[in-house]
Amino acid sequence: MTSPNGFFHKLVNLESRNFSLKIQKFENGYFVSVSENNDKIGSMTISMATGPTPTTTTIIPSRSESLFLRLISERISTRMKGIALVSTYVQKELEPTTAKALMSEIMEMIENE
Repeated sequence: MTSPNGFFHKLVNLESRNFSLKIQKFENGYFVSVSENNDKIGSMTISMATGPTPTTTTIIPSRSESLFLRLISERISTRMKGIALVSTYVQKELEPTTAKALMSEIMEMIENE
């Protein structure tokens, strides 16, 4: 999972759904991609944390996963005091347990880098 160039990739199967988690680490932030089945760019949110609360902007709106995107980008940016750009492509709405498990997998990948 770890890589000398700061790129991490993990395949996760949750509730009979396959997700590809890709993370690119930069000196001042992360780019995180969550895609179901095929690698696609999806809805996108960016957060920047320089103070006590992050500033978040939606780049590509989501029909159903806006809260998931916002939570991941704000959590990552706050933890590292930098920028987090998150893209999510899912074929159907995430169940709360699936969203929570994906968030745990992503945070584990970042913390164990």
